[in-house]
Amino acid sequence: MTKIDNPRSFRGIASVRADATDPNAVLAEINKAFGEFKDTNDANLKQRDAVADEKLGRINASMTDLEAKLKELAASTAAGSVGAGGSNDPAKAEYAGAFNRWFRKGRDEQALGDLAVKASLATDSDPDGGYVVTPEMDTAIDRVLGTVSVVRGLSRVVSVGTDEFKKLINQGGAGSGWVSEKASRPGTDSPALSEIVINAHEIYANPAATQKLLDDAFINIEQWLADEVSTEFAEQEGAAFVTGNGVGKPRGILGYTTVANSSYAWGKVGFTVSGAAAAFAATDPADALIDLYYALKSGHRNNATWLTSDAVMGSIRKFKDGDGTYLWAAPSGADMPATILGKPVATDDNMPALGANAFPVAFGDFNRAYLVLDRVGTRVLRDPYTNKPYVHFYTTKRVGGGIQNFEAIKLLKCST
Repeated sequence: MTKIDNPRSFRGIASVRADATDPNAVLAEINKAFGEFKDTNDANLKQRDAVADEKLGRINASMTDLEAKLKELAASTAAGSVGAGGSNDPAKAEYAGAFNRWFRKGRDEQALGDLAVKASLATDSDPDGGYVVTPEMDTAIDRVLGTVSVVRGLSRVVSVGTDEFKKLINQGGAGSGWVSEKASRPGTDSPALSEIVINAHEIYANPAATQKLLDDAFINIEQWLADEVSTEFAEQEGAAFVTGNGVGKPRGILGYTTVANSSYAWGKVGFTVSGAAAAFAATDPADALIDLYYALKSGHRNNATWLTSDAVMGSIRKFKDGDGTYLWAAPSGADMPATILGKPVATDDNMPALGANAFPVAFGDFNRAYLVLDRVGTRVLRDPYTNKPYVHFYTTKRVGGGIQNFEAIKLLKCST
């Protein structure tokens, strides 16, 4: 029997501390863990061993934690400048001052509506349900949200002033042909156009703070609200952008009719199969990902990204191509993602687990495939009465989402 090391020992590889701040150190640990993972998996492929399976599970979990830490450090860097700076517009600066006093003390409430109109932040002096946040605070929320909401971070985000966004998509079909100098030029087919309509829906968060905290002059209000709201918004958005049905919420990438890629038609999402009824095929499981890779047109593969859950990623890390090379590769730099077949991979636990008829993996150019719609104007309603001694900030925003290019995304279905 092949000798397997103690599953609790990773050749001295230790978990990176929760307060680690050096991305390069985390990256080094990922590469060490993956080296151990490959050695253990290669030995286990020759002769199955329960101890080796346990060890692989432990290393897999360690690598997932390390990748999450690396992403956290990258997100902290990206959000580091949130709330910095201010507006050069005197009207917006006046509104920001009044908003800050209202946010902390509940003052200047009567003037805020008129100041919002003056600063071109609203068209109605009667806000009916709160006051629009300052531009700096809105930017802070969006920046933090963009680092924690996976699909939002991958997709195209459009800000609009209405609750509906319409877009005409050219599906091709314009005819052409070669002709000689004096030959006739008969009419050709006109291009086929399809209309995409995406509606914005209301999303909310209700963070709370004590009045003592708000009285602290040193608290960065923009940063505090962005941190509090982004977590709530991200949880709601994350689920909707993946599985939402479009009723009162965005329509997610799995919320459309699916069809075998060989029968693909506009308005539906094409899929390839895993090779087994509820999992990957027992033999050559990597073929399923290779098939999915080439199901996407080359023009969309250039900027494509894999999307799956951490649990499914644990299975994919074991896959090899026909030459024995692992499909999954560790990040090539501290600010780079892991890759599969050379394309970046993002993990989102809103994606389904392996199971009968599930769609656990998506592959596509999300920037071209999926559109996130933000209606301009996040609103806050200050509530110091409902839950004393806490002051609640009922924060709402209108957000929509939907596929805008059905050719730019493909799914993997658990099926034979």
